[in-house]
Parts: sequence; structure tokens; C-alpha cells
Amino acid sequence: MATPTQDWTSEQLLSDAVSKKDIVTYLHLNATHDFLVEFKLTGKLPTVVKNAKKDSLLEAYNSLFARKAFRGADEPSEEDIMAAKNAPTAVVQKEAVVESGPPKFTKVVLKKGDKLGFPKKGSKVAVFYTGYFDDGTIFDTNDNTKKKSNPLRFKVGSGNVIAGWDDAMLSMSRGEKAKIIIEAEHAYGKKGVPDAKIPIPPNTRLTFDVELVSLD
Repeated sequence: MATPTQDWTSEQLLSDAVSKKDIVTYLHLNATHDFLVEFKLTGKLPTVVKNAKKDSLLEAYNSLFARKAFRGADEPSEEDIMAAKNAPTAVVQKEAVVESGPPKFTKVVLKKGDKLGFPKKGSKVAVFYTGYFDDGTIFDTNDNTKKKSNPLRFKVGSGNVIAGWDDAMLSMSRGEKAKIIIEAEHAYGKKGVPDAKIPIPPNTRLTFDVELVSLD
């Protein structure tokens, strides 16, 4: 990038022929960001023009040439910096809220449902289930057809069951059977269930075979 030459004489700068906006625009396009920071000339063009005094702008303009504080060809101008701050920021912030880490649950469909009756938050559902650890040990079940056990009934999204169940139910349809693997943080977390008939240790991933038999 060639070094700019002085576009205005001292007489022109002191007259109304050269406005504050003209000087600020020139400085924003040619001066380094550090130079603009030093002279308190960073920010949106209209704001800088409004707040700056012309004698201060004349000092900055002359100092730019005396110190040769011109930005390089690969340096963004102040206009580029402000555009980057204003335009992409909202998008970047929106993308930043995307969840990371392990999923709340993993589901494998064992039998397809009717694809019509999907629970929503607040729906009352009835399910049969068998829960077991990674080693295959069953810790809880209500699926005992010989004893004609009753399905578990609860309202989805009301906190009656572990968080992974609430989320998994929203993906199932009436009649569906599925294997649902729930990560520890969406099951019983750090506390586990130490007082259960078969205790669930802290930080334990759980697997359930679940059948959604009905919903209201």
C-alpha cells in the first residue's frame, strides 16, 4: 500500500472547505487502529464526527503524516472493523448457544409406532419399561406380563421422571418400542439413587427398553 499524500493544505483544513466528516473519514481509511485509539477517534463515523473538535482533528491529521502512522495493506480500516462488530455479532452470539457435550439420550427403535400419536409437553402417557446398567443388570422394571403389571403413567415434561425420559417421550409415537440410552447427567446425575432396592451409583448411564402403550 502506497503512503497517502496530504490532500489538503493548511488553509483548506482551517476553512469550511474541509469538514470534520472529511477529516474523520480520511483518518478512518488510512490511519492504524492504534493511532485512532490514541486520538480517541475509534467508533462509528457519525458518532466520532459529532464528538470530535476540529482543532483536535487537525492535530491528528498532521500527526498522521509526521509519524507515518498509516495502516498496512493487510490491516482492516476502521470502517471494516466497525462493520465486523455490528453485522456478524448477532449471528455469532446466536450460534454460541448451541448445546455441546453428549446428547441427552440415544434411541434405537425396536418396533415402529403409529407415527400419528406423538406426546407433547403436558401429555399423559402410559409406558412399560425395563431399566438396566451397561453390564446388563436390571435395576427396575414394570414389564411383567405374567403378573399383569400396570404401565407407568405420568405427565410428560412435568418433572415426574428423569429428564432423559421426558425428552425421549417427545420422539416416540403410540405403540413404539425403543431402546433408550440416557447419559448420567440426564438420569440421576452425581447423586444416583443409593436407597433404591437395587442402588443406582452416581454418574451412571442407564438403558431402558420402553414401550409407549397410550397417551392422552
